[in-house]
Amino acid sequence: MSNPSARSSEELPIFDAVVIGGSYAGMSAALQLARACRSVLVIDQGQPRNRRAAKAHGCLGWDGVAPAQILEVGRQQLLAYDRVQWLTDEVIEATGSVERGFAIHCASDWRYQARRLILAHGVVDQLPSIPGLAERWGETVLHCPYCHGYEICGTQIGVLIASKAEALAQVKALSQWGAVTAFHAGTLSKDDVRRLSGELEGIGVTLEESALAGVTGNAILNLADGSVRDVEALFVHPETCLASDLATRLGCETEDAGCITTDSAKQTTVAGVFACGDAARFAGNIALAVGEGALAGVAAHRSLLGLLP
Repeated sequence: MSNPSARSSEELPIFDAVVIGGSYAGMSAALQLARACRSVLVIDQGQPRNRRAAKAHGCLGWDGVAPAQILEVGRQQLLAYDRVQWLTDEVIEATGSVERGFAIHCASDWRYQARRLILAHGVVDQLPSIPGLAERWGETVLHCPYCHGYEICGTQIGVLIASKAEALAQVKALSQWGAVTAFHAGTLSKDDVRRLSGELEGIGVTLEESALAGVTGNAILNLADGSVRDVEALFVHPETCLASDLATRLGCETEDAGCITTDSAKQTTVAGVFACGDAARFAGNIALAVGEGALAGVAAHRSLLGLLP
């Protein structure tokens, strides 16, 4: 495809749908539109959320397969459709409406037009600023026991308490997989630590009083008082935010949790704009992302036919 940035807006390439984000949800959405004989452009930055994980789990047919392999097979299958194009780029602006169509401006200065938009750009995980966490993210510092818990079942598991309010739920969930010890990042007061320790002791879980200061080795937890604890894995509940602010700039509403608001057809509060995957549900699960992408792709096609309200 030649660079269309110098052309007038009337001459820019027009696609039935532009999908922003080419991971599991985005490709699944694009596939439905491709099979409906619609023209689709997928724009992706090449930074999938689970790129640090050696294997993906919990997705039927792909359990235990490397995420990069799943994505590459999906991309090859998608690009076999002659009405699908792929661009490795970042969308920096999207404007317009269902009546006028949508204009897409990329960081490379390439520009496109679309009759429908699908936002599948995902989210960004913001880890606590504790040395060693980021380097082990997706390996021994984990977030989802359904994705990674089976492989460490029956071992010593650490959990970094995200907040006092969520502590019991976090610990109870992880107790299914192993013996849990709770840690905190130094953001809890001494009174909070004391009260929370008593609550956790009631379910057989110890909360270390000293704050977690760093992670070394495979998963050796270094505490502020100089002591260490060796666990098989440390589960962390990171702060999560949308990887792009395109939705809010388009006028789409968002949920209190930060994800994009959608209806049962994955249409946002702006007509003609759909959202799927982690951007529309902070789930972090491949199977859910693929399913939601399929819903969004079918709904976008029905919208093109005038079959959605």
